[in-house]
Amino acid sequence: MNAMAKDKGALKITLMRSTIGFDERQARVVEGLGLRRIRHSVVLPDTPETRGMILKVRHLVTVETEF
Repeated sequence: MNAMAKDKGALKITLMRSTIGFDERQARVVEGLGLRRIRHSVVLPDTPETRGMILKVRHLVTVETEF
């Protein structure tokens, strides 16, 4: 766990479905989150901006708060 995850709340976001067949904007949001391929995970700070991006692609990702 990195320092960012210890200081603030952190979210582990995992891409579970492909962006193929979905809107191009959703693919850009997934890329903006730092996700590269299916089952790839990233740890990001729990901010309103991150939550908003997750909300846009909630059908493609899973989110863990405790990891």
